[in-house]
Amino acid sequence: MKTALSIAGSDSSGGAGIQADLKTMTMNGVYAMTAITALTAQNTTGVQAIQETTPEFLGQQLDAVFTDIRPDAVKIGMVSSPELIHTIAQRLRLYQAENIVVDPVMVATSGARLIRPEAVDTLTRELLPLALVVTPNIPEAELLSGSTIHTRADMEAAAKAIGQTYGCAVLLKGGHRVQDANDLLYADGTLRWFEGKRIHNPNTHGTGCTLSSAIAANLAKGFSLPDSVSRAKEYISGALAAMLDLGQGSGPMNHAWTLRGTFAEESV
Repeated sequence: MKTALSIAGSDSSGGAGIQADLKTMTMNGVYAMTAITALTAQNTTGVQAIQETTPEFLGQQLDAVFTDIRPDAVKIGMVSSPELIHTIAQRLRLYQAENIVVDPVMVATSGARLIRPEAVDTLTRELLPLALVVTPNIPEAELLSGSTIHTRADMEAAAKAIGQTYGCAVLLKGGHRVQDANDLLYADGTLRWFEGKRIHNPNTHGTGCTLSSAIAANLAKGFSLPDSVSRAKEYISGALAAMLDLGQGSGPMNHAWTLRGTFAEESV
């Protein structure tokens, strides 16, 4: 059985982060492992507290995984400090990790910054050059490219700029501002659009985690990057179409995708 590792933060409500990654990787047919960068106390209404892992303990988690059950793919999610990013990059180089998917959790849908300013430089300098593919949303792509994005042409220019600057493929997600569900893949000097139908579902907390984890799972199984993206988009569309409605809160993350993986295949 193929294996995949998620390096990310824990979401106690199960809707995003490590918990979403485990569910998604399992439903996509690989053995899922984790290295936790932070603990959070959160639910569908918001985050109440965050406690970061120490760099030393994160390194020990990564050593434990790579020296026993080598991952066929690695997904990296929320990492907010330069020290943790440096630890991850050092271990990935040491173990010559393959099929690295970086979901740069930097800017929330609301526009709030989710990463320390000093960590952005470490992320771009040390982690992105190791990635096979990076999966920014539009606000994150604006930060990485230094440009504004309002149109498909803007997306193409930004994806090229990011890919050429950091030497990795870029899957630029079109769910913010550009009013469709079309995503753009820039890889090997070429652009490819993945057309999608926008599904009017408020239960979208954790969709970025799910998409990047599904891509990593399919890369682990030996699919090409374009095929992995296509399969991941099909999976997440099925999960959104299930219209699960679980949360009882009234905040901006109301009705998290807590059980997305359980029902996705049945509802496609």
